[in-house]
Amino acid sequence: MKFYLRENGICTSFDYGQLEISGDEQYGFRPYQLMVASIVGCSIGVYRKILDKQRVKYDDISVTADVTRNPNEANRIEKIHIHFIVKGKHVSQDKLVKNLEIARNNCSMVQSVKDSIEVDETVEYIELSM
Repeated sequence: MKFYLRENGICTSFDYGQLEISGDEQYGFRPYQLMVASIVGCSIGVYRKILDKQRVKYDDISVTADVTRNPNEANRIEKIHIHFIVKGKHVSQDKLVKNLEIARNNCSMVQSVKDSIEVDETVEYIELSM
């Protein structure tokens, strides 16, 4: 990866496009947003892969993330609460919870920050009517 200094931040390019990073949201993604997006993106990707491999039928998965930062320590990320919302028909809540733990143990981003950022994950199941 190669990064370039710009007037209002940093830029890097990938095969799929350019990424602008800045401390000012007017000019790009803030570094903490990218950190949270990486952790959440990895977590939901691994979770979906596990559910699909086990042939768990669901209609939709969405995720919210609440971030706690410490303004007294360079505004560092202290905690990320990731809440999964799974919608489907006849899905076992116990299976969703068990697979969330498996996903947590196999998500490289969560494992990379486990000793410095508390990552808490919960799952909510919404039963869809026929």
